[in-house]
Amino acid sequence: MMIIAKDLTKRYGKATALNRVSFTIELGEAVALWGSNGAGKTTTLRCLLGVQGFEGELTVNGIDVRRQGKAARTAIGYVPQEAIFYDMTVLETMRFYARLKQVSASRINDLLQQMQIDIHSHKRVSALSGGMKQRLALAVALLADPPILVLDEPTASLDVKAQRDFIHTIQSLNYAGKTVVFSSHRMDEVMALASRVLVLADGALTLECPPYELAEKLGLHRWLRVYVSAPHRENTLRVLEEQGFVYTPNGRSVYVQIGKGGKLAPLHSLQMASIPVEDFDLIDGDLNQGESHD
Repeated sequence: MMIIAKDLTKRYGKATALNRVSFTIELGEAVALWGSNGAGKTTTLRCLLGVQGFEGELTVNGIDVRRQGKAARTAIGYVPQEAIFYDMTVLETMRFYARLKQVSASRINDLLQQMQIDIHSHKRVSALSGGMKQRLALAVALLADPPILVLDEPTASLDVKAQRDFIHTIQSLNYAGKTVVFSSHRMDEVMALASRVLVLADGALTLECPPYELAEKLGLHRWLRVYVSAPHRENTLRVLEEQGFVYTPNGRSVYVQIGKGGKLAPLHSLQMASIPVEDFDLIDGDLNQGESHD
């Protein structure tokens, strides 16, 4: 097993953030941590990283995290929800972290090419888009070629295209043998990346299932978020109303509840009305909480 957690418990005073959570993750798996704000997703990841105390047993790549936290971290490449870098160029940033991790700088060019940011190597990080910054964070995480990638809501701050590109990159790394553990509140992300889902609620592990069973077991609604330009907004709402769809306007987008006809039904209705759809993605759960973070 690449990761073994037994009775993982974390308390903050009288509050229990994790309550006897146990799970195993095998080499090459991609496992999602699912849960609402405060469920314990980020706390679990921080325990894996050995950056906070906890009760119970936890081994990462055969290393006891409580006793050898620093050694355990060498097996992990960590990508936060939103990486913060010093005001240096991309290349300078990679060289800085290569020295910090005590790894050869010979990997830098290959990683920048693999992350498709080599053409931005002489730009300052502050000039990069959100998607490019996340790719840089992933390149930094891969410098020491760790067997495990840990990602905390990795696409939460990205636009739709950047989300898809980043997910595809993580998929490729998982297919190449990396073990992936990530927290998420996005069903499309979980469906694309995970082989298994661990559902946390109030610090407890309440469900373990394959991703295709998650929505049904949790009773989640599926929503299609459709992006249309301002001139077509009013007509879009009219068509959805006439076709009997449940929908909720939201800025430049409209959330449409997916029924038995699937996501193609509302898209087909808009196409028949000659309404161009700029982009779309899938959201699961309560729209008032679906974008929350742990």
